[in-house]
Amino acid sequence: MNINRIVSFLPSATELIYELGLEKKLFGVTHECKFPQDAVLKPKVISSVIDSEKLTSNEINEMTCQLLNDKKDIFILNENNLKKANPDLIISQETCEVCAAYTHQVSKALKILKNKPKVHSMDPHNLNEIIDSVRKLGKILEIEDTAEKISESLERRIEHVKKSINENMPKVLAIEWLEPFFTAGHWIPEMIEIAGGINMITKMGDHSRRMEFKEISDVNPDIIILMPCGFDAKRTISEYNGILRHDKKWNSLKAVKNQRVYAVDANSFFSKPSIRTIQGMEILAKIIQPDKFQEIKIPKDTLIHIN
Repeated sequence: MNINRIVSFLPSATELIYELGLEKKLFGVTHECKFPQDAVLKPKVISSVIDSEKLTSNEINEMTCQLLNDKKDIFILNENNLKKANPDLIISQETCEVCAAYTHQVSKALKILKNKPKVHSMDPHNLNEIIDSVRKLGKILEIEDTAEKISESLERRIEHVKKSINENMPKVLAIEWLEPFFTAGHWIPEMIEIAGGINMITKMGDHSRRMEFKEISDVNPDIIILMPCGFDAKRTISEYNGILRHDKKWNSLKAVKNQRVYAVDANSFFSKPSIRTIQGMEILAKIIQPDKFQEIKIPKDTLIHIN
């Protein structure tokens, strides 16, 4: 099948299409597709009913839960932009109903379009599957050589971190939401372990879930990394200051008392199964084993030490 027109329902797929050099074939993206900068200019085929910029963590959680409980859409399909895009290929995912335009929107799109496109689902749950998704999309788009070069480069970066870690592995807890607390699942536990930490509470492939403070206090981690889904580091610090900064129980934790709490740019490097998760793994390595990874350069404002 000759694919000349692509619609992405998935920010990580949008990033990958640009990395593969096929952005001219991309005719529709979501409201969350903000990297690279040029992606913001593409027509939006998906938008959200939740304005997360104007709501607190707790308000976002409550509104999301209410919409899911009521079986209402979190996302809105822009039918006009979709028809104009007239795609040969729609890329979606099934990892998270909250964070992606889910199966319902794909089904709706297929009903609307006269020319029925191929649908490709990217559904990785660990780093190997993320890299494999590069090869799979490269095959579909008939640019296997380019996809292979990208995949091999990512694998080399993972191996560099793996071989450099030492035996002193601290207990690390990654938190995906602050109010209420949510665990960080999917690919995050593996990223932490590759970066030289012992991941607490979750294991690789687990879905994120709500957790109580007692679970955090029971494991009493050496390092806490805050990565609220979809937030950058500055937004996370703002939420932290309002929710946890002066909380007595929170301040009793070992990591907090030892000033080993960090906020990271979750939206860019952790929340989505994109090739930028490899940079996320390198950011974790700088947090967990700082003496070993001083040479790794990371973008400005992607990591903030909370003290």
